[in-house]
Amino acid sequence: MLPCHVGFIPDGNRRWAQSRNLAKEEGYAHGILPGIELYEMCRKLDIKEFSIYGFTKDNTHRPAAQAEAFRNACIIFAEEIAARGAALLVLGDDESSHFPAALRRFRSRQGRGIKVNFLVNYGWDWDLKGLRAGRMRSEEVSRIDLIVRWGGGRRLSGFLPAQSVYADIYVVEQYWPDFEPSHFENALEWFKSQDRTLGG
Repeated sequence: MLPCHVGFIPDGNRRWAQSRNLAKEEGYAHGILPGIELYEMCRKLDIKEFSIYGFTKDNTHRPAAQAEAFRNACIIFAEEIAARGAALLVLGDDESSHFPAALRRFRSRQGRGIKVNFLVNYGWDWDLKGLRAGRMRSEEVSRIDLIVRWGGGRRLSGFLPAQSVYADIYVVEQYWPDFEPSHFENALEWFKSQDRTLGG
């Protein structure tokens, strides 16, 4: 049994850089290739949809060098998976100066391949405040079955709260730039053993 929709929280870029005596901002560029590799795995497995964190509105309070580095990494990742045929939707506060202008064209879903929801300058409160106008801003995103988080953390960190209500969460201790295919393979194997009653 494969999940229809998987969420990914790729954490640990800064800690990875520090562990190698690099500046914190150098970790983000090393998270691009793992994201592309993960996209290809999902595509080959015929997973219908995945959502992945780029950066949150809270992350923009980090030092300018880090903010610039993760914005640049997000642009490269988005453009690469779009070129590979992803049906890409970039979801986040695009009225803010922190939102990369190069990604505005993806604010409506583009492409016909696997659905990819890329959270860029995303905030859970920004998302839910859309209800004041009658709809969540993430209304196009379906319910998530499985969330995989790297870096050892055991929290959602505001990740698509409405869609994550019945998600099973699998934690990978390794930092995101140390991604290996076995991390996701193990998560999928673990998911098969979960009791998916959805409260019933």
